Amino acid sequence: MRLDTIHKTVNGKTYTSHLLRQAYRDHGKVRHRTIANLTGCLEEELAAIRLALQHKGDLTQLASLRENLVLKQGLSVGAVFTLDAVAKRLGLHHALGNSQEGKRALWQVLARVIDRGSRLSAVRLAASHAACDVLGLDVFDEDALYANLDWLHEHQETIENRLFRRLHPNGKAKLFLYDVTSSYLEGTDNELAAFGYNRDGKHGKLQIVIGLLCDEEGWPLSVEVFAGNTVDTSTFASQVRKVGARFGGGTVTLVGDRGMIKGPQIDLLEATEGEFHYITAITKPQIESLLKIGQLQMQLFDEELAEVTDVEDGVRYVLRRNPQRAAEVAAGRQDKVRVIEKLVSQQNAYLAKHPRASVAVAMGRVRKKIEQLRLSTCFSVSSVERTLTWPRDEAAWQERSKLDGCYCLKTDLKGEEATKELVHNRYGSSAESVGQNG
Repeated sequence: MRLDTIHKTVNGKTYTSHLLRQAYRDHGKVRHRTIANLTGCLEEELAAIRLALQHKGDLTQLASLRENLVLKQGLSVGAVFTLDAVAKRLGLHHALGNSQEGKRALWQVLARVIDRGSRLSAVRLAASHAACDVLGLDVFDEDALYANLDWLHEHQETIENRLFRRLHPNGKAKLFLYDVTSSYLEGTDNELAAFGYNRDGKHGKLQIVIGLLCDEEGWPLSVEVFAGNTVDTSTFASQVRKVGARFGGGTVTLVGDRGMIKGPQIDLLEATEGEFHYITAITKPQIESLLKIGQLQMQLFDEELAEVTDVEDGVRYVLRRNPQRAAEVAAGRQDKVRVIEKLVSQQNAYLAKHPRASVAVAMGRVRKKIEQLRLSTCFSVSSVERTLTWPRDEAAWQERSKLDGCYCLKTDLKGEEATKELVHNRYGSSAESVGQNG
């Protein structure tokens, strides 16, 4: 095999061809066949092929050429290129636009996927990844990325509207899922930072409250940040206005958990212009109240879905018992019992070893623990000859456990608008989808 260079003159003009050819015998005659036409290759590439053919018997001889080679590490392309392709498919390019600010915002998203970190880390990441080349970015620094956050805030509604239109080309969505979370702050210089109900268990830390609105498939549509002391239900009004003004267009149903959609929020939906509906869950005390007045019956709580309709206001209740959840709750209650049992045993051992120890103090410790575990309706504490006892009220114990695994959904959707199965599935998707995105 060899590389032939052929010069041919036609009408006074010379043409040069580079052919990779091989000789072979055909009935005793030497013939040549062309394996590849390499005319379009660069001179450097042709030289490399000739060199490889020259040393094809022993390619290790090429190792001696390493002394003349200079190796350089280029920018990493794969991660940025792949994520940029995904961003295009998701519509982020269109939503953010082609301006430098839009491209910086896109890089902030991609940088967090490649390696979570600060604005400064995103600048450093761009120095090792081909962010500017792939995205068409000008050189930027940390201050430019912080200024880009202000740009995002100013254009948030436009960006969210573009993403919504991509997900819903007809401009309508019938179901919206909404939930609230919080995030604590290490610093104090934040205009929305405040002390509030801390889901992170970080007591003594300022926080912000974040509301996330999704469509029925769980795709995020809008996020809004509130002061850290904002009650969850207080965030609901702004979401209703947002849905009606920007994402509405027909019948709309908002899905939220039992802490989100209560009486005042339901009244707000009824008073808002447009046709709004809701799906939520009611609390255990509310279930007990409905059981007392006979509107619900315990036998309806089964593994199969049951439905009860209030004939006066048309509100529907969809109820069920989850046996797996019931077993988990019962097991958790037994764990609490074991904690009390261990404490009583420790106190009795101490009282026996120390004759002057106060029985009242020991009883107080056990009573405090029972109250902390919220079992004071089921257990009391007494003593017999310096030995503590904690008898259980069986009737209260049975009453406490009767609703284990039971839950009840509430909606004003009519049966012809949504079956009980659909209501159940939609509420389940709310907890699942919004929980994952939050």
